[in-house]
Amino acid sequence: MYKKKYWQFFLGAGMVVAIIITIEETVLEPLIFPNTKRAETFPGIYVSLLGVLPVMFILSGCKFGWDALKKQAQIDELETTIQESELQFLRSQINPHFLFNNLNNLYSYALQESPKTPEIILEMSGVLRYMLYESKEQFVPLKKELEQLGNFIRLYKLQIEDRGEVQFDVDKIEGEYKIAPLILIVFIENAFKHSQSGQSSDIEIDISVKLNNATLEFSCKNNYEPGFSLDSVAKGIGLKNVRKRLELLYPKKHVLKIEEADNSYNVYLRLELEKV
Repeated sequence: MYKKKYWQFFLGAGMVVAIIITIEETVLEPLIFPNTKRAETFPGIYVSLLGVLPVMFILSGCKFGWDALKKQAQIDELETTIQESELQFLRSQINPHFLFNNLNNLYSYALQESPKTPEIILEMSGVLRYMLYESKEQFVPLKKELEQLGNFIRLYKLQIEDRGEVQFDVDKIEGEYKIAPLILIVFIENAFKHSQSGQSSDIEIDISVKLNNATLEFSCKNNYEPGFSLDSVAKGIGLKNVRKRLELLYPKKHVLKIEEADNSYNVYLRLELEKV
């Protein structure tokens, strides 16, 4: 049956039924009910089937049910393994993505012999240390993630200098909660990239994080010059990556809204977090 050899299965089942009825009528009943009408006569195929088939169906159902439970356990284990592998792959993409964007900026500062180059390298090494060594777990403490978020924003503010303003507001976090690492960083990176790619002055980036009970509300807004296309930026590795990670880690526990209007790019994310 499992090998999809259905004709062999039903033929074998029919042979088993025939053998059972034959043994019952020719061997068992004469031994158990000797010298009686039941032992000496054959009641008919339909009556015999009514006695044999219910027992076979019950035993077969137990067998199929047990096999289905074992198969489901194997499927669950396989899905968990695949999900963990996919998450590791998605997270492994973040470091090269981060490096690619920041090394380009660092190169331009080095060419200009900017005095801020050493500070940028120091901030960048701190963020990379967190990415490589401290965010290997599937979830990390929320306060630790927000701390690194602040370091990340300071790194990018060094690149903006006096070309605009960056606001980063975090409400006081009560309680110990955990969050998937490097989820929020992607949206902030996109915000800085949008603004810096599209304009050279009057950059405005507003980032806020609030926690109501166990619900995290993240908002990130940035402006950009009219006529600048966000398609190439919005469709990069980072945004695809974070959407997939949210689907895997927070199924039916997140809301992500991305809107482009009035020369502004707005991201709103709501996550249902769990306590540490």
